Amino acid sequence: MTSAGFNVTSSLTLVGFSSMSGHSSLLFFVFLLLYLFLLFSDSLVIYIICSQRALHRPMFAFVASFLLNSLTGSTLIYPKLLSDLLLSGAGLVQVSRTLCLCQGFFVSSLGGASFMLLSAMAFDRYLSICHPMHYAVLVTPAKVVLMLLLCWMLPAILGGVTTLLVSRLPLCRAQLDRAYCDIYSLVSLSCAGAEAQLSGLFILLIVTATVFLPAAFILFSYARILFICLRRSRSFSSKALQTCLPHLLVFFNYSISVCLDLMLRHLQSNIESDSTLITSMLILLPTVLNPVVYGLKLKEVFTHVKRLLSCRRDS
Repeated sequence: MTSAGFNVTSSLTLVGFSSMSGHSSLLFFVFLLLYLFLLFSDSLVIYIICSQRALHRPMFAFVASFLLNSLTGSTLIYPKLLSDLLLSGAGLVQVSRTLCLCQGFFVSSLGGASFMLLSAMAFDRYLSICHPMHYAVLVTPAKVVLMLLLCWMLPAILGGVTTLLVSRLPLCRAQLDRAYCDIYSLVSLSCAGAEAQLSGLFILLIVTATVFLPAAFILFSYARILFICLRRSRSFSSKALQTCLPHLLVFFNYSISVCLDLMLRHLQSNIESDSTLITSMLILLPTVLNPVVYGLKLKEVFTHVKRLLSCRRDS
């Protein structure tokens, strides 16, 4: 079925694994191990934060929410990747346009929520370290809940509007050079002229609102914290920076991944097709490091992780 010369196709072809079709079994086991590790480690840290009353504090509520967000996003991507690797011998995967749009919506909304949650953590640390006398008044349980709702609802609403706009675009190509679907790549398949440009502009505005602005706020917050620490005692500075280090590691982990993905997308027409798999995996691999960072670098969490694992080993 065509409209104005465009192919309004109901299915798309993902070719992200086509260059690695001879190693599909190896990739399957690698991603299976990564997903099982992610499932276990994220669930373990979330369980510890929820079960230990001493950890029922705003900072740990944000950490648990961030890991839950990461776990949800991975669960929406990894199982589909595993089934594609298991069932597609040639590395070419047929997927319906509706399913592709749904996956693209969750990738964009949960990805934006990750940076929003990281900015909420930075705000929490800023108030705790720079305004300790007013922290209890400024960061109440009700305000924490409102911040969490904002971190999830704003990217979801913006992502929903974008997905609706993209769903109305006619497609002139049906081959997606990714291992999973995302909204920006779907727009690149369209040659609807002004409509596609409008959707691309709206995507840029959403990325600015949910990624670049939160990232700038995070950098500003930790810069202020560093400035305060330089004026305080060494013991105060050491303790303050120790609580900020895990959040900074995760933030830079995500930021480097996003920057590399954007850069490789821009250069994709000039690089080998084998790099398609690399660009597709950049969004997945950082999630594996999140529970490791928070489980090892947050002393309160690490203490309970050791105690829980030692109890199970003794029993």
